[in-house]
Amino acid sequence: MKISVILPCFNSHQHLQQTLDSLRAQTFRDFEIILVDDGSNDPDTVSFLDNMGDDIRMIRQMNMGLPAARNTAIRHAQGKYILPLDCDDWLAPEYLQTAYDLIIQQPEKTFVYSHLAVFGDVKGVLIKNYNFFEQLFLNQLPYCLLMPRSAWQELGGYDESMRKGYEDWEFNIRLGRHGYYGVAMPEAMFHYRVSKSGMLKSISRSKHGYLWRSIQKKNPKAYSVLRLLKTWSQWRHKPASYPLGLYFGWIMLHRLLPNALFARLFEKLMPLSHSARVDKQFNTSA
Repeated sequence: MKISVILPCFNSHQHLQQTLDSLRAQTFRDFEIILVDDGSNDPDTVSFLDNMGDDIRMIRQMNMGLPAARNTAIRHAQGKYILPLDCDDWLAPEYLQTAYDLIIQQPEKTFVYSHLAVFGDVKGVLIKNYNFFEQLFLNQLPYCLLMPRSAWQELGGYDESMRKGYEDWEFNIRLGRHGYYGVAMPEAMFHYRVSKSGMLKSISRSKHGYLWRSIQKKNPKAYSVLRLLKTWSQWRHKPASYPLGLYFGWIMLHRLLPNALFARLFEKLMPLSHSARVDKQFNTSA
């Protein structure tokens, strides 16, 4: 088995059929689908999961949160590579083949990801260049990464205490700290749904200051002043979404302002974000 696709699910089946259809349409066939039902108690979701088909391996557990559900699935995975995928997003038919062909050409400590074709409340294509220094300040990577299963083992899995969001951001930072390098696929083959009711917008952004502070505490060496300066020097000539020098002022504000005030500032700046600019450009040209 070459790839294990990891699907966590909790009381959310409305878009799952589209996700599963996109996996069944993959041109690459040497993969398995592992779905973890994280304690769903919605009758419609439970009924849907009971009738998904024999091509999906389902594991049921009590509700433990998204990072724990991913860890459970990966512990049962048989593939050399793993790919987390949420049950409201979907992949282009050539995703797995393109990602696999790319990762086997790279050094061992590599993960592969796609630029984002966003849809829903935001529309357009988000180009995601890998820059580890920028990653310390903003989560510029998708959660949907094709990575060696050994990378997950080396990092100790997703942090199961991070049930309020940003668990993928913290995991991606640890990937960089352990020497893993992100390589982007040439096209946007990952279709990412943006919804006002989703965790990112409804919960994580309102707690952005608190969650980022938690990430810094979990990775203290990466956020020391000397280490930040060294990392900036290493990555300052690499492509980034914003001028890297701005981030020194950003982290200073974060360390000076209370969490609630910083979160409000973060919300105020969202209309200037990369995704907001892409959405505006898409709607203008449509």
